[in-house]
Order: sequence, then C-alpha cells, then structure tokens
Amino acid sequence: MVLTALLAQPAAAQWGDTLNEAPLTPVPPQMTFEEYRDMNRRLSVGLALRAIPLPGMLHFYAGEQETGRRLVKTSLLGLASIAAGAFLIDEGDFPDTDFDVLVLNAGDKDGERRYEKIPVKVEGEVMHYRLRELRREGEGGIGVTFILLGVGVIAYDFLYDFVHGIKIIEEKRDRVRYKYGKQLELQVGIRSARPTLQLSYAF
Repeated sequence: MVLTALLAQPAAAQWGDTLNEAPLTPVPPQMTFEEYRDMNRRLSVGLALRAIPLPGMLHFYAGEQETGRRLVKTSLLGLASIAAGAFLIDEGDFPDTDFDVLVLNAGDKDGERRYEKIPVKVEGEVMHYRLRELRREGEGGIGVTFILLGVGVIAYDFLYDFVHGIKIIEEKRDRVRYKYGKQLELQVGIRSARPTLQLSYAF
C-alpha cells in the first residue's frame, strides 16, 4: 500500500489536475474576465454540451445569453405547436359504402372500427359475409399544419444554434487573440551561451 502511494505521487505530479485544461499563464492587466473566458473557450466543450437536447446550448456556452434564451423560447413554441396540432388533427370520416356496415365501439373516436359486410354466398336462408375494414379518410386538417410548423421551428433552432454558435465562439476567441497578440514583442535573450526566445507583453 505504501509503495502504491509513493508511485501515485510522481504520477499525480506529472499529469497534474486532469480537469484543468489550460495551464496558469500571465494575463495582461487590461484583459477583462470576459475576454479571458472568450480566449479559452473550447469548441469541443461546446459541441459536447449539444448532447443536451435543447437548442441554445452552444450560445449559452459562447456567452450569448440573450440569443440562447430566444432559441429556448422559440423551441418551446415549436413544442406547443406540435401539441396543439396533435390535439386538433382531424382523422377524417369513414367513407360511404353500398353494403351494410358493422360498427364496433360506436362513439369512441379513437377506438371505433367499421367493417362493410360483403355478401359472398347463401346457404339456405343464411347469408355469409366477408368483412372488409373501412379506413377513415382525411388529410389531417389544420392539425398537420401546426405539427409541421412546430417541427420546422425546432429543426431551425438546432441548426442555427450549431452553425451560428460555432461562428460566435471562433470570432470571439480570434478577436481576443488578435487584440493582445499585436502587443507581443519578440525578444532574443542569451542565457548560458544559448539563444532563447522570450515573449513578453508591451503596454
């Protein structure tokens, strides 16, 4: 057990905190906390957050709270439209037929079944029928329109969050790197007869 602990200490010192992605580096005094966060945002983290099935996650990670909330609200409206469409959808009515009709579960909108009785043969005074089910006819009415509208809104929100969210993260990161990258001075230092390169900020 003691040997295991001794071996674990060098390993921990070598790898450090696995949760710390970026090492601690000097920060220019005028760099704001928001700029620091923009510079260190990772696309891999943002894409991992998209595993949460909610539009706007990439924009929330990019610091665009207002856009993220707008995407959440519009997606909720899309869900409401789908729910309303499912409630309003019209399955249509049963078609007319020249044969007698056998009705099962009459009055039950979802469970009613109708069969037309098609005569096939007569044995004495007994008529034999073949039952053929009648299907409801209809195009769904306005309910289908609401459902398609809701699906379209949600699909657009997911696509916009993905494409525009990646663009925002890259633009913010590049803007900060460009701003403070121009202030870098390349200096040549000589230590122990070996030339080295040193980067320093000039303000």
